Amino acid sequence: MSDVMENPAKTDEQSIDLKGRVSIYQPEQEGLVFPELPTFSSHAEHRQYLKEHLVAACRAFALQGFDYGFAGHLTVRDPEHPSLYWTNPMAVHFAQVKVSNLICADHRGNVVEGNYAINRAGFVLHAAVHEQHQDIVAMCHAHTVYGTAFAALGKPLVPMSQDACAFFEDHVVIGDEAGKVAVEVKGGNKVANAFQGVKAAIHQNHGLLTASRHSIDSAAFWFIALERCCQQQLMIEATGIAPKLVPEDRARYSREHVGSDYIGWLHFQTIWNDLVATQPDMFD
Repeated sequence: MSDVMENPAKTDEQSIDLKGRVSIYQPEQEGLVFPELPTFSSHAEHRQYLKEHLVAACRAFALQGFDYGFAGHLTVRDPEHPSLYWTNPMAVHFAQVKVSNLICADHRGNVVEGNYAINRAGFVLHAAVHEQHQDIVAMCHAHTVYGTAFAALGKPLVPMSQDACAFFEDHVVIGDEAGKVAVEVKGGNKVANAFQGVKAAIHQNHGLLTASRHSIDSAAFWFIALERCCQQQLMIEATGIAPKLVPEDRARYSREHVGSDYIGWLHFQTIWNDLVATQPDMFD
């Protein structure tokens, strides 16, 4: 049986007849060039795909300037052994991550494949989320400028734009262990508790985290999007003028059509294609 990337559907009704498609953005007309969800003939083929896209996510973070020393970790669950996950190596810049230096670890933080050490904070946070939520396949975290600043406010994003609507009722603010570096397992468990049915979290006095039940591509893109939304809300609040918010019903409608895991995957394909063309060393 082949491995297939599937996208879990939201429970809310969609008012548009998708005619069997995952998203309204998929063309009805046949024969057009459009990204297709991959299928795999073996676990090994699936694993190679995941590792390459994990590296691409790290390179995308480098391009976005999400580097801050060794802080920041991205993970994706192994398709054959779900108790294991692949992650970027400790103290290697996102721009230098490649397939050959990725590491594979278990939920206890033991490296089972690869030569590099694991990031302790990354293990504590990500392993807890992966272990508690078996449906989550990928997770991203980095210490970004705007996300970290916004997290200090201890409040959620508001639906002030179509982009922000992608996170409407689909992210949480975590106040537990606020500002305390997550190096103890109990700290990771508290973060894991918050990822019930949402794709993103704002950890007070710490920063942003995203998780995907679909792909590392989706988790990475929604992290980039979340950082941008934090930046935009901070900019608007700095004006002292209250923004005109999108009404809740329209915010939900927008979230259903532009905020899904599939849409996150689709957005990331533009980044993937550019990286394949400009950074072939990531496959080394």
